Amino acid sequence: MGTPGDFYDRQLLPRFYSKDNEGSWFRSLFVHKVDPRKDAHSTLLSKKETSNLYKIQFHNVKPECLDAYNSLTEAVLPKLHLDEDYPCSLVGNWNTWYGEQDQAVHLWRFSGGYPALMDCMNKLKNNKEYLEFRKERSQMLLSRRNQLLLEFSFWNEPQPRAGPNIYELRTYKLKPGTMIEWGNNWARAIKYRQENQEAVGGFFSQIGELYVVHHLWAYKDLQSREETRNAAWRKRGWDENVYYTVPLVRHMESRIMIPLKISPLQ
Repeated sequence: MGTPGDFYDRQLLPRFYSKDNEGSWFRSLFVHKVDPRKDAHSTLLSKKETSNLYKIQFHNVKPECLDAYNSLTEAVLPKLHLDEDYPCSLVGNWNTWYGEQDQAVHLWRFSGGYPALMDCMNKLKNNKEYLEFRKERSQMLLSRRNQLLLEFSFWNEPQPRAGPNIYELRTYKLKPGTMIEWGNNWARAIKYRQENQEAVGGFFSQIGELYVVHHLWAYKDLQSREETRNAAWRKRGWDENVYYTVPLVRHMESRIMIPLKISPLQ
C-alpha cells in the first residue's frame, strides 16, 4: 500500500473497508450528490468578497541559463510588484526542486479581476524596460505556459510569510463536470490541514487547461511535510475526503519548490 503519507498515490480500498472504518464504508453508500445548478462553477466556488484573479506561469529554462534567468527575474519583477500604477502583485516565485527540472513558477494576483489584467497588459506594451526584459528572457527559455485562476472560497488567501520554507504545488486534473463536487468535499476537509499553517492557497483554472486545481502548501522541510501529511490520516473524516475525491481525478502531479529571493512567500 505504500506509506501513509502517499495520500492519493496509493491503493485506498483496504483502508476504507477495514473494521475500524465501517462508519466510513457505510457512509460511502450515500455519496453526496451535487444539486443541478444553472450557475457556472466559478460563481459557486470562488470568493464573493474579492475580485482577485490569479495568473500562474511555468517557465522551462535552458539548464545553462537558470542562474542568469533568476538574476534577471529578480531585477525586474519586483519593480512591477511595487509600482502602484500596475494593479498586480507578486504572490510567489520559485524554482522547482523536485518535479520538472530547470523550471521557474510565478504566481501573480490581479486586484480587480479581468479589468486589472487588461490594464496591466496594455501598460506593459509601452514599458520599454519590460519589453527588453521579455526579449532577453526569451533567449533563456525552452518553453512557457500559463493559466488564469480563481481562488476557492474556503481556502486561505495567500499572504506573505517568513521562511525558510519549501513549497509543494499539487496539481489535479479533474474529470469534466466534477469541479463542484471537488469543492464540496474540500470545503469540509480543509480544516484537517490547517493546524500547522501549511495551507497557503487553493485555485482552479478559468483560462488555459480547464478543470485543473492547484493546491499550494508550505512546510519547513521534507521531513515536516511527511509528518504533517501522515497526521492528517489520524483525523476522523480525512479518509472520507480522499475516498470521495480520488474518483474525480484524471491525473495529478506534485512539485517541490524553493522560493526565489524576491518571493513574498519565503
